[in-house]
Amino acid sequence: MAQEDVFKKIVSHCKEYGFVFPSSEIYDGLAAVYDYGQNGVELKNNIKTYWWQSMILLHPNIVGLDASIFMHPKVWKASGHVDAFNDPLIDNRDSKKRYRADNLIEDQIAKYDEKIDKEVKKAAKKFGDAFDEKKFRETNTRVLEHQKKRDDLHARYTAAMQGPDLKELKQIILDEGIADPISGTKNWTDVRQFNLMFSTQVGSTSDATNLIYLRPETAQGIFVNFLNVQRSSRQKLPFGIAQIGKAFRNEIVARQFIFRMREFEQMEMQFFCQPGTEKHWFEYWKKARLAWHETLGMGAENYRFHDHEKLAHYANAATDIEFKMPFGFKEVEGIHSRTNYDLSQHEKFSGRQIKYYDPDLKESYTPYDVETSIGLDRMFLSIMCHSYTEEKLENGETRIVLKLPEALAPVKCAVFPLDRKGGLEDIAHQIVDDLKFHFYTQYGDPKDSIGKRYRRQDAIGTPFCVTVDHDTPTDHKVTIRFRDTMEQDRVDIDNLRTIIEDRVSITSLLKKLANVIKNY
Repeated sequence: MAQEDVFKKIVSHCKEYGFVFPSSEIYDGLAAVYDYGQNGVELKNNIKTYWWQSMILLHPNIVGLDASIFMHPKVWKASGHVDAFNDPLIDNRDSKKRYRADNLIEDQIAKYDEKIDKEVKKAAKKFGDAFDEKKFRETNTRVLEHQKKRDDLHARYTAAMQGPDLKELKQIILDEGIADPISGTKNWTDVRQFNLMFSTQVGSTSDATNLIYLRPETAQGIFVNFLNVQRSSRQKLPFGIAQIGKAFRNEIVARQFIFRMREFEQMEMQFFCQPGTEKHWFEYWKKARLAWHETLGMGAENYRFHDHEKLAHYANAATDIEFKMPFGFKEVEGIHSRTNYDLSQHEKFSGRQIKYYDPDLKESYTPYDVETSIGLDRMFLSIMCHSYTEEKLENGETRIVLKLPEALAPVKCAVFPLDRKGGLEDIAHQIVDDLKFHFYTQYGDPKDSIGKRYRRQDAIGTPFCVTVDHDTPTDHKVTIRFRDTMEQDRVDIDNLRTIIEDRVSITSLLKKLANVIKNY
């Protein structure tokens, strides 16, 4: 099945089973804005809990913050967002659609990669075990032709983005023959810059002096509170400040479902350190953050680092953690060594001294900062994409199951009375009442067959289903069914919590992660 078709099924599944809805749908929706349904909000909260506790509980030198969305407008002048937070946009005159020029070129680069991979897969199928992929990539004529075109385009694109050189970006689009996917034409306008910040006014008048912005990132709230947090928590360098919160960007070209939205949520941690040690901590957080992802068990082969060739003006090192989505490897998290740029800028624009007094060195200096920033919505999407599975069963039926990491699943356990006879419902309700204080447990009404109830829970990713049958009142046992294998086991009711709890708790993930990162 084509990956585009798979992605469409995932989007449809999210709506049908209460994970993600189009915002304001009864009014035909609002582009690039989505609401999280009853199962989506549980999954989202579980991701947040895993991230938050991995930062706060596993690192005694990291504390939390919840800064406001509205900030003094000078904050965004100091950070550079007012003058330089832009995207290069281009319009197609025939379709009247607007695109990001850099995205069009990146998609073209990805097409060359796909052509190379297609040649490799075809050869691998032809030669079987005797296939030497490395040699094939180095010698095959078609692969080398595609690789040269890809490398030449990439070098040209990288150079154009340094400015950015808007005329060169358009020329690349024309030279590559990139067509509008809707009209199929190459009738493009010039490329121009567009600022992504939303603005509004504070107070009862629309005077320009009351102009204020919705924050386009959460990081600046951490920077302006650096001294407040450091002094009140009595933290010594190195230490970090973690925050989860909403951010807003006026994305003109929003696409791929919740991958790029106008209202989104970030999980960010700024780690402050002594100048000269930032590269060490950059490498530490690269490893620690990749370990956080891989601990979820979604396959190390689905992650990769992508080092930035063009660094932001404030950074001296930057990399992305990319995850393999149905539409290719895409960024889910960024790790950036931001130097002392942000604190220095806020010191300059506020007129207040923002320095750390180092009791060991007995001197004051502006700390350097290493940032880890993960898009919560992108993380949510990566989990959904990896978990969505269609399985052919022995009876010819197709089972749709979300093989979510068990600790992140919205519902951890569903309890089903086999039918309404013999007091089975009362026993089932008692089991739910006993388990609900430890993990999210649902009751499954017996109006449907047991098979239909299993399928419903499979579709929302519930790891365990428990069935109360007519032997239960006498033997005090139930049947527990495991989502991924569909295997069933007869167990004592008193053992249910022990069997399930460790596998579905965030603590189980944290213990695995702690064992991995303790030697970093």
